[in-house]
Parts: sequence; structure tokens; C-alpha cells
Amino acid sequence: MSVPHSTPAPSDRSLRGSLLLLASVAGAAIANIYYNQPLLDSFSQSFPQSAPWIGAVPTVTQLGFAVGMLLLAPLGDRIDRRRLILLQIAGICVALLVAATAPTLPVLIGASLAIGMLATMAQQAGPFAAELAPPVQRGHAVGSVYSGLLLGILLARTGAGFVAEYFGWRAVFAASIVTMLVLAVVVATRLPPSKPTSTLPYGKLLGSPWYLAVDLRGLREAALTGAALYAAFSLFWSVLSLLLAGAPFHLGPQAAGLFGIVGAAGAYVAPWAGILADRRGPRAVISLAIALIAVAFVVFGLSGASISGLVIGVIVLDIGLQMAQVSNQSRIFALKPEAPSRVNTVYMMCYFIGGAAGSATGAVAWHAFGWTGACIAGLLFSALAGWNHMRGR
Repeated sequence: MSVPHSTPAPSDRSLRGSLLLLASVAGAAIANIYYNQPLLDSFSQSFPQSAPWIGAVPTVTQLGFAVGMLLLAPLGDRIDRRRLILLQIAGICVALLVAATAPTLPVLIGASLAIGMLATMAQQAGPFAAELAPPVQRGHAVGSVYSGLLLGILLARTGAGFVAEYFGWRAVFAASIVTMLVLAVVVATRLPPSKPTSTLPYGKLLGSPWYLAVDLRGLREAALTGAALYAAFSLFWSVLSLLLAGAPFHLGPQAAGLFGIVGAAGAYVAPWAGILADRRGPRAVISLAIALIAVAFVVFGLSGASISGLVIGVIVLDIGLQMAQVSNQSRIFALKPEAPSRVNTVYMMCYFIGGAAGSATGAVAWHAFGWTGACIAGLLFSALAGWNHMRGR
């Protein structure tokens, strides 16, 4: 059973402040999923006997996020989101401590699963922004928060690469603990409480997203398109450090992380993508985004020995993903305004299952066919997104 949502409409200044804070929460939380991607070569050196299984770390982290979306994210419609975020921060600090001190790869993999699950606090930000903003500004609000989330995704790699280069990969997880504790203080003192919109018991709350998925064709379409595009995105980032570690580059984790800065420059597109989605409709923006991501993998395929080519491809890839994500989320939040967390649960669970599939596919394609094989796999994921998107017309 749902109860009317009664959060008062904020002033423009208050809304901007809330969106900035929510963007910070999303970025700092989601970064925990991506710290490990530029560290794969470092993990191989620490656990040489388990080197063939190193790819399980980013894969399991993203699977953990999907599980967390299923088990934890729907609670945002049932309880105060601020309280939920604080509880998840406490849990993720424990998981990060285990990762920082992991004596074996299986322990690191287990900690990574928990980190992925608890990082879903980031997904409370988008639904909260959609609730706060008036309908005509929903795309812009979601885009503003998503720009923070994407900065977290991209700069996580830069920060992790820098810290690992000078202090070792374990220090990356230790530094994240400090970040999360600072975030907890800010959330507790500055983030307003949210108003629950449902009184469903936990069991029924977990089941209700699947009813929404069955009832809402637009949600199913957006979820599959988003999953395919994020699979392509994750595939690239999961094999980039492996490409850079070998000939002709011979570069370490810091170099792989620096590519995050390149991608972060495109994060400012997200709010504009939201405005464009508000004005032109999300479908047109998603069509353009799919085309950009396909073009990026063509550029990557031609740039296996060129830093400048890789840089161009990263910019195009990240702009395309931002445009697709903002437009997709703006679209799904409008489908069921009284259940934003549960609608987002369906979408983001599919999204991160796609990411895990992309990371796993990237590892297989890299070892079997090298960089060219990985780029072809990315193109195939883009083609899947395009087919699904066109099928929904």
C-alpha cells in the first residue's frame, strides 16, 4: 500500500543545494565500485598464483551492486533515505577494511561483493532528486545528480591509480574508508530526511519491483538498453589497464586511472542531456547516445597503439553513456512517480548485471582475441542496445 508523498516543494536555491549534495553522495558512494578497475595488474602481482581469476574482482563487485539493488534499494520507498544511507556507510566501511587487509584473492573477492552491495546507497540520490524537482525539471534534476555519480565513477579510477602507484593498492581501500566517514558527517548534518511513500512490509516491497517490470513495457525496454550500453562501457574500462600494461605502452595503474580525468571532462554533459530530454523527449537522445558509443568502439579498435586515439574514444564513450543514462532515468521516473526507488531498482539491477556481463566478456575476449576482440564485443553490445531501442518504437 502506498501513502501520498508530501515532501514540500523546495525553493530554487534550496533545490540547487539539495541536488549538489545528492550529487556528492552519489559520486562518493559509487566510486567504491570502480576503485578496483585500474588495480587489476597490481592484484596480479600480489596474488600471482590466482592471476587467472583477477577479473572476478570487478565482476563480483558489479554483481554485488545488482544484489544490493534488489535487497536494499527498494527500502528507499519505505524508510527515510538519510537513515538508510548512514547505515550503508557503516557497513561499507567494514567491507573496505576487509578489502584493505585481504590476505588472499578469495577474501578480496568476498569483500568486493559486500562493497558492491552496500554502494547502492548511491542509487537513493536519483529517486530523491526526482521527488524534489517539479515534473518539468525532472530530467535536469536527474542529470545534475547523475553528473556527480559519473564523476565518482570516472575519478575513482584516477584516484585509485594515483594512490596505488605511490602507496600500493591496499591504501586505496583505506583512503576510501576516510572518505566514507567524512560523507557520513555531511549526510547526517546537511541532508534533509525523506518522506516514505510506501507502507508495504519488506517482503512485499522486494516483490513489487517485479510487478512493475511486468506492467511497464517502457521500464523493460529502458532496462535492457541501459544494461547493454553499460556492458560496453564496463568492458572497455575492465581491459584498459591490461592494454596499457603491455606493449607498446608499458604503463602502470596511474596511467590507466588518468583516463578517468579525460572521461570526467564529459560529465558536464549530463545536465544538458537532461534538459535536451525534457525538451525533445528521451527517445531521440537515447538514439544519439547509442550511435556515439558504437563510434567510440570503432575508434578504440583503430587505436590499440595510440594514446590520442584512446583519449578521443573515452570522451565519446562517456558522453554517449551519460546521455543514455540521464534520458533513460528521466523516462522511468515518469512512469511511476509514487514508486521511484522500486522503478529504479529494476532499472539499475539490470544495468549492473549488464556491467558485470561486460567486465566478464572483456576478460574472456582479451585473453582469447586481444584488444581487437574486446572492441568487437563492445560493438556487439552497442548493436544489442540499438536493436532493443528500435524495437520499442
